[in-house]
Parts: sequence; structure tokens; C-alpha cells
Amino acid sequence: MPTTSEVRDTLTPRERIEAVLESIRPALRTDGGDVELIDFDEEDGIVQLRLMGACGSCPVSMLTLKQGIERRIILAVPEVRGILAI
Repeated sequence: MPTTSEVRDTLTPRERIEAVLESIRPALRTDGGDVELIDFDEEDGIVQLRLMGACGSCPVSMLTLKQGIERRIILAVPEVRGILAI
């Protein structure tokens, strides 16, 4: 069975970002929301995400984005420098 680092090495940064989002989606969907990966610019390390459903209008969505989603993506994908909500 491959190690976590071996799996990480076989996936592109975009695929690793999607994997993190898939792990987060069940919690977001429980509250009627979701998140969509719009783009990842490998040159500047910025991920563009769209919060949807209840997340799009939630007053704490930026906190969720920064403290939850961004932190988890940066830990899993070192190439990512930041998240931009569009």
C-alpha cells in the first residue's frame, strides 16, 4: 500500500485541492452549502473558490473559508499560498 507522501507525489496540485474539498463537502452540505474549485494558478499559488448554497450568503462564510478550507488546503498542498472567494 502506498504511503501518503507517495500518493501526494502522484497527484497534481489541482487533484490534491479537489481531494481536500471532497473531504470538506459533507460538512458544508449538512448546512445546505457547497464549494466549487474555479481555478488554481500555479504561478502565484492562488486558489479561486466559489461558495454556493447556504455558504454563499452565510455571514460567517469568510471565517469558514479562511480558518477551515484555506488552512486545510495549504496543509495538504504546499504549492498553495492563499484562497480567493469569487
